[in-house]
Amino acid sequence: MSLRTRTRSRSAARHRTRSLTVASVALLTAATALSPTASADGQGQERRPSGGGLSALIRYTEYGIPHILAKDYANLGFGNGWAQANDQVCTLADGFATVRGERSRFFGAEGKPDGSLSSASTNLASDLFFQGVRDSGIVAKLTARPAPVGPGTQVKELMRGWTAGFNAWLEQNRVSDPACKGAEWLRPVSLSDVQHLNYAFSVLGGQGRGADGITAAQPPGATGPRTGRTTEDPAEAARKFFDTSDAAMGSNAVAFSGSSTANKRGLLLGNPHYPWSGGRRFWQSQQTIPGELNVMGGSLVGSATVSIGHTARIAWSHTVATGTTMNLHQLTLAPDDPTVYVVDGKREAMTKRTVTVQVKGGQPVTRTQWWTRYGPVVTGLGAQLPLPWTATTAYALNDPNATNLRAGDTALGFSKARDVTGIQESLRRTQGLPWVNTIASDSSGGSLFTQSQVLPRITDELAQRCSAPLGKVTYPASGLAILDGSRTDCALGSDKDAVEPGIFGPSKMPTLKNAPYAENSNDSAWLANTDRPITGYERVFGNVGTQRSMRTRGAVEDAAAMAKKGRLTVADLQKQQFANRVPAADLTVDEVVKGCEELQLGSACSVLKAWDRKMDTGSRGALLFDRFWRALVSSVPGATLWKTPFDAADPVRTPRGLNTAAPGFAAALKGAVAELQAAGIALDAPLGQHQFVVRNGKRIPIHGGTESLGVWNKVEPVWNAAGGGYTEVTTGSSYIQAVGWNGGPCPVAKTLLTYSQSSNPNSPYYRDQTELYAGEKWVGSRFCEWDILTSPKLKVVWARER
Repeated sequence: MSLRTRTRSRSAARHRTRSLTVASVALLTAATALSPTASADGQGQERRPSGGGLSALIRYTEYGIPHILAKDYANLGFGNGWAQANDQVCTLADGFATVRGERSRFFGAEGKPDGSLSSASTNLASDLFFQGVRDSGIVAKLTARPAPVGPGTQVKELMRGWTAGFNAWLEQNRVSDPACKGAEWLRPVSLSDVQHLNYAFSVLGGQGRGADGITAAQPPGATGPRTGRTTEDPAEAARKFFDTSDAAMGSNAVAFSGSSTANKRGLLLGNPHYPWSGGRRFWQSQQTIPGELNVMGGSLVGSATVSIGHTARIAWSHTVATGTTMNLHQLTLAPDDPTVYVVDGKREAMTKRTVTVQVKGGQPVTRTQWWTRYGPVVTGLGAQLPLPWTATTAYALNDPNATNLRAGDTALGFSKARDVTGIQESLRRTQGLPWVNTIASDSSGGSLFTQSQVLPRITDELAQRCSAPLGKVTYPASGLAILDGSRTDCALGSDKDAVEPGIFGPSKMPTLKNAPYAENSNDSAWLANTDRPITGYERVFGNVGTQRSMRTRGAVEDAAAMAKKGRLTVADLQKQQFANRVPAADLTVDEVVKGCEELQLGSACSVLKAWDRKMDTGSRGALLFDRFWRALVSSVPGATLWKTPFDAADPVRTPRGLNTAAPGFAAALKGAVAELQAAGIALDAPLGQHQFVVRNGKRIPIHGGTESLGVWNKVEPVWNAAGGGYTEVTTGSSYIQAVGWNGGPCPVAKTLLTYSQSSNPNSPYYRDQTELYAGEKWVGSRFCEWDILTSPKLKVVWARER
């Protein structure tokens, strides 16, 4: 094709795109003109808090992905709420029951929430926590604060519209999802409900994580214990509690700058590992206000903004950060009253909050929560770290995200940014991300990693000067500061560039810009790029010079090799996502085979020797190694597992050299062989025969591997030998996107929502993308109007209030 012909083709394409955009906007305008308006007597306003008359055009393309077109933010929020309800009505209704404090009322006090919105262990604890939040009025107070300390007008309008859209869908459609069809707890929501749901996301790593300890905290009686030990090993307990690499949440992401790509433009691969069910599912959409906003990506259900996504110029993803999102203050109590604490020698009474929740089949339950200037009194952080309230001492939890309702503004700022500098500006201006890192790239070739999250302003100097005895142990180990609450000179202080006191300002955030690659797999910021390590940050952000996880080691190794190869394209990102390489196997299989032969385990040794060291569905020997490795790392301490210990000067290649003489090696290998034989599973069975999910009665093979194997494409399935192996996935690869640019008006983007768009088993979009995932296939992003309107599956819905 000649240059003149190509120019004509591009010009014709631009003309078609402009024509289709004009047609879509004209249709939108016509629909808006026909929309009903609120009644003049005010009854419409009472019946519809939105004010009535909201509408949006929703264009559905393949796999049920909605492209929402609206004239302003309220109408865009309306279309978003409508479309989310269409796919996730029961998941959303369950979340609203949670933040209303109604789980005990509908599901019983001893039932267990799914953990999506807090770490409460029972419905009763969850209800007491969230009802306490509602009773405090904190969300209304935060919403009323002017931006940037509080949410901005556009985000408020999105939430207002989202509320109306959810309610309109519920009013106009029949619910077919058996999870909530006809349920008493499925009902319209208020704007306050939506705001509280988003607030729950914000405090998830702080007060939400301490919900059990907050709701259980009660002062000791007159004859109560005067002393108490917290735990045998508080350092290890704190490490376990704040381990961000556990099965519950995690992610990978890598951004490549133009120096590593074929066309000098950026590339981004985002691979968040989030739950496959419940209130932390992603849901995919495109949101467009002509001339104002155009963004596509995944949103946490109940969010009115895109959480992870791309535009025509930028792409970004998040990974769960290592920052310790809370701290404790050790209170010195008055000798005559354990609900009074002393600060600078002056008595200060705790605030008593009485909370009542309704219980199914029983009497209402009333509990008291105790609050201080630092936050609520807490008697433990999970089961790992008890914090006894004695006659002399108590502990109060400080969560800086308890005054943060800004995450929506941060996300909206990302959606409007034109490059990675714009991403940084949104973070600087709004400071709203509670518990994640940001990795981004742009069409100009920029790349970015930044740990810009809301953290308590704990400097190493402050921790050194003010740590209580327990804090001197927990802070170095995990970043959990426990400060002396009896001294005002131990207050957190303020940074000049922070939006509010008590948190770090943007200038303190670990950041790496325009490196050939920037990668994170939930370890600290230190090794985002091995050639440009990030140092100099406070311990509360994470550690430096310490052993990395197996997943980080494999991911950094892969990213560095890709950047060195250069001339990367989106196809290279797709290949990386489904490489399914097992870093643990690359390090150890030769030694495992030798150890196996010494143990005379026969065919098991030849199976492991022939294994391709991948977690593909067709990989033979993968299941045997997986079951062995899980048992090994859970039973053998890291210090004895390796012959060559960790070396900070060689952090990717150490530790190495599996110690097959270590106690536990033989038992783990023999146990894995025996386990598979007892379950009737061949040692060389293809992985996909025994790692699968079932959707509508159909078995779908699942590739990928567990955290300890180090596989980029992480999945955490449930083992059920009687059921045939790994029969469900609880968490893992979720909303995946591989994004680049070729110089045209449309990004080059491939996406995949592993568990599919809808949680309704009666929906055609319940398993379709899961089948794509099983086949390592992708969805081509229909971002530009030409792509949307020429989709063979195009379905146009005018969603509106009646």
